Amino acid sequence: MSAQNPAAGGPTVDGPHDPEHDPRASYALEPDYTAALTARVLSTSGRSAEVRSPMDDAPLAHIPQSTDEDVAEAFARARRAQVAWSRTSLDHRSTLLLRLHDLILDRQDEIIDLIQLESGKARKHAFDEPLHVALTARYYARTAHQHLDTRRKIGVVPGLTRVEVNRIPKGVVGIISPWNYPFTMALCDGLPALLAGNAVVAKPDHQTMLSALLAVELLEQAGFPKDLWQVVAGPGTHIGPEMIERADYICFTGSTATGRIIAKGCADRLIGCSLELGGKNPLLVLRDADLERAAEGAVRASFSNSGQLCVSMERLFVADQVYDRFVERFVARTQALTLGATLEWGNDMGPLISQQQLDTVTAHVDDAVAKGARVLTGGKARPDLAPYFYEPTILENVSPDMTCFGNETFGPVVSLYRFHDEADAIARANDGQYGLNASIYSRDGDRARAIARMIKCGTVNINEAFAATFASLDAPMGGMRESGMGRRQGGEGILRYTETQSVATQRLLRFAPQFGMSDEAYAKVMTSNLRLMKKLGRP
Repeated sequence: MSAQNPAAGGPTVDGPHDPEHDPRASYALEPDYTAALTARVLSTSGRSAEVRSPMDDAPLAHIPQSTDEDVAEAFARARRAQVAWSRTSLDHRSTLLLRLHDLILDRQDEIIDLIQLESGKARKHAFDEPLHVALTARYYARTAHQHLDTRRKIGVVPGLTRVEVNRIPKGVVGIISPWNYPFTMALCDGLPALLAGNAVVAKPDHQTMLSALLAVELLEQAGFPKDLWQVVAGPGTHIGPEMIERADYICFTGSTATGRIIAKGCADRLIGCSLELGGKNPLLVLRDADLERAAEGAVRASFSNSGQLCVSMERLFVADQVYDRFVERFVARTQALTLGATLEWGNDMGPLISQQQLDTVTAHVDDAVAKGARVLTGGKARPDLAPYFYEPTILENVSPDMTCFGNETFGPVVSLYRFHDEADAIARANDGQYGLNASIYSRDGDRARAIARMIKCGTVNINEAFAATFASLDAPMGGMRESGMGRRQGGEGILRYTETQSVATQRLLRFAPQFGMSDEAYAKVMTSNLRLMKKLGRP
């Protein structure tokens, strides 16, 4: 693996103020720039929390912290804005989404720089974020009427009963977004909520607030009303319950443990929620796979964003017949990755987000090695590159007694397993409690699609790592089992933010005896009608 030394650069990075004499100073970002962003946080506490870059531990900003009263005020402002917003036309909302699409593409360099500084990810992986949000904005703008227009349904009496189904906005949606894709996750779930006529109160992860706040700035520049999207900040254990207490719907992306808590809170209030949670995702290389393509895909599947991706692969099941040839290619491609903590193009992998994440990855690998796993490549931290850097790591001989066998590592660590029988591979892929994403490599598309139906995952990619499903915005994305509930993207991704309202208009005939008819005669007439409708093929 080749490495590039840490360096700073890019359009958002200028010479800092002197930190010895200016407490607002930042080594990475100008204080005026961060102050304009952090001013969007609703906070009256007078308290702030420092965030630092995982690239070089340089301070980035101080994020104002919200109080209980701030959360209440955020929801009050959002509710007032939502009333007016819900009366705007669907075409107007779509127009604003298309403006946002263009703004994101125009300012993508700035967005990418900020994502990298906050998360540490390689530039090519940071680019995925504005790309995905632009795709999301365009998709929902172009399909707004398809999802949200009033629809006619079949009435009980042909010609006399007219039934329509309306989509009514929930009201105010609470969005709790993670750090691993700070720009994408801050916006992609909220855009369909806005299009459906809702307002949003968002709590981004404390480590990556700036990327989320830049997203809010872009929303306002696109023309969305200022109070329609509120931002609060603070510990999830404190702010989360306050949001659940006030929201009409909660959208959460994060750990399964936290997802359980949120689901219980929403259940107590009888409000809906969508939860994208953890995963221990499997990749299957079948005996007829194109091995070069499979090895290339496995590298992206395992090490994109340093493995800190909910849909990335941590378990690779490879057919006996091709195992040795695949492993040779996979290890070689992994060792050829360029590692670095810079804002420049050319790195294949950056550092982890934090010391906590580094500690988890280190503990998983050390535990596996101590219990007999073999390291084919990687297996150690690289503080010479960045404080939280860990090499992309491939393990063999991982057994159920090892922590990394069934627990999500969420880092650049993948385990290899042989299989001889495909039925056994499917059973092992389905082992455990998770079911988020899977990948299958085979030259036989029909057989791969048949196997996909047996995999208990919400998304399955064939001859691709994860991008095929994640970037196909018309298809729903989410998890089965303990990987979550609900779906983002597609029709399900926007209809979750609406209430279904049925409106029926009845003409002439009423559903009761008339013209002096007795109840018994009415019952006989209705029974005859039911028999007639069946003969006519009516549903």
